[in-house]
Amino acid sequence: MEKVLDPVSADLLKAELTPDKKLCNTNKAGNEIYVIDGTDAPNVLLEIGRLREIAFRDSGGGTGLSVDLDEFDTTTDHPYKQIIIWDPDASAIIGGYRFILGPDIQMQEDGQPHITSSHMFRYSDRFIQDYLPHVMELGRSFVTPEYQSSKAGAKAIFALDNLWDGIAAVILQHPNIMYLLGKMTIYPSFDKSCRELIMHFLWKHFPDPDELGRPKNPVSEENDGRLLDLILKDDDFKSDYRNLKEAVRKLGFNIPPLVNSYMNISPTMKMLGTGINDEFFDAYDTGILICFDEMYADKRDRHKEPYFRHLAEKMRIRFPGIRQEAEELAGKLSSIMESRRVQNFNKFLENQRKQMVEAEKKLRKSLRRKKKVKEKEKVEP
Repeated sequence: MEKVLDPVSADLLKAELTPDKKLCNTNKAGNEIYVIDGTDAPNVLLEIGRLREIAFRDSGGGTGLSVDLDEFDTTTDHPYKQIIIWDPDASAIIGGYRFILGPDIQMQEDGQPHITSSHMFRYSDRFIQDYLPHVMELGRSFVTPEYQSSKAGAKAIFALDNLWDGIAAVILQHPNIMYLLGKMTIYPSFDKSCRELIMHFLWKHFPDPDELGRPKNPVSEENDGRLLDLILKDDDFKSDYRNLKEAVRKLGFNIPPLVNSYMNISPTMKMLGTGINDEFFDAYDTGILICFDEMYADKRDRHKEPYFRHLAEKMRIRFPGIRQEAEELAGKLSSIMESRRVQNFNKFLENQRKQMVEAEKKLRKSLRRKKKVKEKEKVEP
């Protein structure tokens, strides 16, 4: 196992974290959110790779290399962007996510998208045609070990919350992006019985009946599903979630924080299945698809606020004649941009409805043809 790279100089990081890369401040804890890639901030990317490796080794994973960076980070042709949470008091990166937006996704020779999850999941034609252009694929989320301890105070308590502020800000910049595509990771060191309870809970409450995506090598439950149903016995989400938490705690564990966060972010999340990621420490990765506009309103709206405040402040600086206070201006900007998002989303839903109606017509027509053929066969001697 290689020694992790020495820290990149804070001065080099600050030199690359220029105002044009800043998305906004966080809602809590007084941190800042930036978006960079390897072409415009190579030293920041190197530090991200170093911190990822430390965080993943601390959780029982790690590449074993000096930094955790791959071709999706380092390519100069449509590289993944990096959301980072910056602590201005400590001049340090707290955590981050990498992402790519649908319009930037390239297609492979096999017709599948060239994204980080494609080596594990195969996506349906319907997903590629209807959903992919509106997707923000997320991955490699991390929070540095120093900010996972309660000793770090508010900076640690709100680390995951800060990351959601960043995700929301990126989506608000792109009104045609409606879905988050990502993976929930559970490391091999996590208790197997707890993992199976979590997987069973996800299948039960977040189904994907359209099979938009499925693992190429799915992990199946080793325990009898009927036994798991005796523990996860309620149809109501909140009641069954309590059953899950209680069962996992009795086994001496807690639901992993990021998994817990995703479970409680949207009632319409789709679970695409679980596979073993042989390119990421043999972790158990569960594919998920979340509609941003169908997230629980209180959580979605809370994470939108920082971006609109930042936008209002920038407008007041650029146009000194604006007399509205920043909060009032942020509210108006939110109303205008949300109206545009609602229009786009309703248009998308209407498109989906029309396609379903057309598919049903084709199915009925096909069934009628088959029925006529069978009736003809019965008549003929």
